[in-house]
Amino acid sequence: MNDRSTNLKSIRPIIASAQVNDNMSADECFQNATLRPIIKMQNHLLIVVFRNYISKRKNVFYDLSLQKQLAYIDNSINKDMKFRNSVKGMIIGQFTVEEYGVYIENSSALNKRMMNIVKERLVNNIQLFNQPLATAI
Repeated sequence: MNDRSTNLKSIRPIIASAQVNDNMSADECFQNATLRPIIKMQNHLLIVVFRNYISKRKNVFYDLSLQKQLAYIDNSINKDMKFRNSVKGMIIGQFTVEEYGVYIENSSALNKRMMNIVKERLVNNIQLFNQPLATAI
């Protein structure tokens, strides 16, 4: 393994619940071995990026009910292609060359898994989005 691959893998958090075994599909193995650790590592960045996304859209998020905030998160991840591609880039940029090779074999299904995990992280951190960016930092 080259230095970049070794370095990337060494800084990823270990997720005890992210098991990989022979009974899993290749996509599920990739999700648990690669996507979940990278997304966990990028969690703070994802939160800051989403706060900026809210800010760039006139902070309307803060005036929404909880149910509509959840829908806003879902729409930003699934419908706003510019934002979605930006988030994907933050995650794909942390792949090793070998992982990227696996990713391109089934990118469509892996993108769906990736975005679902990101959405889940944003929803689980929704309390961090309860005030405008300028007053929170």
